[in-house]
Amino acid sequence: MSKLVFYGAISLDGYLARENHSLDWLDRTEGEEEMGYQDFYNGVDTILMGRSTYDQIAILSPDKFPYEGKDCYVFSRTLKGSTEYVKFINEDIVGFTQSLKEQEGKRIWIVGGGEVLQPLLQAKLVDEFIIQIAPFIIGRGIPMFVPGEQENELTLVDVRRYKQFAELHYVK
Repeated sequence: MSKLVFYGAISLDGYLARENHSLDWLDRTEGEEEMGYQDFYNGVDTILMGRSTYDQIAILSPDKFPYEGKDCYVFSRTLKGSTEYVKFINEDIVGFTQSLKEQEGKRIWIVGGGEVLQPLLQAKLVDEFIIQIAPFIIGRGIPMFVPGEQENELTLVDVRRYKQFAELHYVK
């Protein structure tokens, strides 16, 4: 079975981005050149994201899709079919993800926010979290966790420091 993992950076108060999707606070945080991203990325063969995240990626990386060579699925209520790089999924997030997890492969990476993450947490499908915390309190924005019934007990397996980032690694 493949492992489902959330990997990403958040503000100290738990936001993935500002309300306008800006990551200016993240770009201003001093990190290290090597924070383990490439090793993580090499261990992933499937990407899951919601439509809002997909739209932001298109804005931030208009010339080159950043996940070329990976199986990339975008959950959308309106877009159908596929592009050169992604397949749009109009079915149940939980059922689709469960079927992916049952296949042989590397990790499945949840990219982006709580709209995709919440139902997967409710179904207890997320196996691991690797979260870099930036020393910014931005007050409001796009939360990593949206309110709901999603209690999951995790075990802390590693803590790392990359200059001003603290990285926490949890497993189910």
